[in-house]
Amino acid sequence: MIPESHFLILGAVLFCVGLFGALTRRNAVGILMSIELMINAANINFVTFNSVLGSPDGTGQIFALFEIALAAAASVVGLVLVVAVYRNAKSIFVDTFNLMKW
Repeated sequence: MIPESHFLILGAVLFCVGLFGALTRRNAVGILMSIELMINAANINFVTFNSVLGSPDGTGQIFALFEIALAAAASVVGLVLVVAVYRNAKSIFVDTFNLMKW
């Protein structure tokens, strides 16, 4: 049996890697992938805390499944926005986005 602390450390490391990727990437698709990595780290923590607290109804797994569905919808919307911006700006680099400029 793997101790719960290993799962929590894995979730923290994945979240930190995702945060680092989201803050340092210039590519919009890379930023979206880093955000997905942070969401998956949160899902690992949901399931781990459900296991530690011993909830018989599986609330942590339910939250994780709900979050996976929300993440899928958010990534679809994000990719649609990236495609729309690419059609206008001809670039997916975040540094070149100046859509709010008059």
